[in-house]
Amino acid sequence: MSTLREINHHLKDLYLLFSRSPFAKSFAKEIKYFICESKGYLCLICLDLIDNNYSTIILNRDSSKQYRAIDINIDFDNIKDAEEYLIKRVTEDIDSLQEKIDYFDLFKNLNNEVKQHPHFKLLKDNIGLSAAKEVIQEISYHYKDIDGNFIDQFQTLNGFDARIWELFLFSFFREQLFEFNRVYEYPDFLIFKNGVEIAVEAVIVSRRNFEFSEIEPKTEEEIKKILSNDMPLMFGSALHEKSKKKYWEKPHVEGKPFLIAIADFHDNMSMTWSFSSLSEYLYGYRYEHEYDELGNLIVKPIKVEKYIKQNGTEIPSGFFLDEDNKYISAIIFTSIGTLSKFNRIGKQAGLGSKDCKLIRFSVFHDHTPNASLPNLSIYEVNQESKETFSEGVVIYHNPSAEYPIELGSMFDYKVSECFLDGEILKTYVPDIFPYSSFTQNLIIKH
Repeated sequence: MSTLREINHHLKDLYLLFSRSPFAKSFAKEIKYFICESKGYLCLICLDLIDNNYSTIILNRDSSKQYRAIDINIDFDNIKDAEEYLIKRVTEDIDSLQEKIDYFDLFKNLNNEVKQHPHFKLLKDNIGLSAAKEVIQEISYHYKDIDGNFIDQFQTLNGFDARIWELFLFSFFREQLFEFNRVYEYPDFLIFKNGVEIAVEAVIVSRRNFEFSEIEPKTEEEIKKILSNDMPLMFGSALHEKSKKKYWEKPHVEGKPFLIAIADFHDNMSMTWSFSSLSEYLYGYRYEHEYDELGNLIVKPIKVEKYIKQNGTEIPSGFFLDEDNKYISAIIFTSIGTLSKFNRIGKQAGLGSKDCKLIRFSVFHDHTPNASLPNLSIYEVNQESKETFSEGVVIYHNPSAEYPIELGSMFDYKVSECFLDGEILKTYVPDIFPYSSFTQNLIIKH
């Protein structure tokens, strides 16, 4: 029997993230969403913002497993008539899409068990990550593998983290309503919006610790020591390797803003504490604070000149201060573009095993005037949660950029943007901004 089931907005956001044009919202407002599970149809009712009447759209998966429109009807006077049409129409046979396109199967059996990343094995088989698996599968159907080795690298020890980061960026850019130009092999992304094309290269601070069995928390003193020297060097090494490629000199990139998107995967849980080192390395300042007699927060910039490698080599601080880096318009960063992000996005969409509960612990920005410490938030992830891919993303603007991106012009209010004003790093912080996040995964045993 062909029946319609209304679905929540998180699930429709996932299904339609890449199926709809970012510009569709300018002429149509989506009102209701349904699934016809017996036939696999995704159905929408939309309000035409020009004619002020209603339309219906029925989508089905093509052979690449992407949703495509197979039936569109317009000019309904009210939602009730539109819904009745959908109920009747899904009982009929609608022409299917006959394209012969193999779908992009990230979990294809490559007979590479020995080389597989432990987190890939968990993603593939463990119910605790079943929501993440469904989300990543859905996103991957729309991903174009330009260099032909994405699936192999996604499964292996040395490639999994980097490919997860690319899938996160792919989702983030689309959520930010960018279109993609996926013609060129490099850099990783050419995105465009509002008549502006931006080139983006992805990079990670690669894993150094391949021991996954147990997580040993670092002490506060250990973290402080790493942040003062080693962590800036790790960020610097990754950024330097990418900057040496000079993608901005390529004909299809020349004259356009060029960004590097970086994330830290160098150790277990390192992204929960390493983020402050990046801004210090980029701008050449770290910041201390104190309160005056009236209780006002006073921020004091401390100039950082250099870092020292183990072999004694001195590396200057202030990546953006180097004339050679003026073609890097900005750096994109987040500490939460990880598997747990995909798992939470899936759980709030109602995906994954019902026997898995996710408890999120987050350190959020405190907007209280003169606050110097963040807030802690703890909640169970469910269909009432409101996390987005954009939540937790920071754009660090290069004050010396040859092709700058105007503050607030390309990324929406969910994203944090930083810029240097004299010696002070000023930041636009959205209403909800997590500095770091940790998710406890609980499996219910019956």
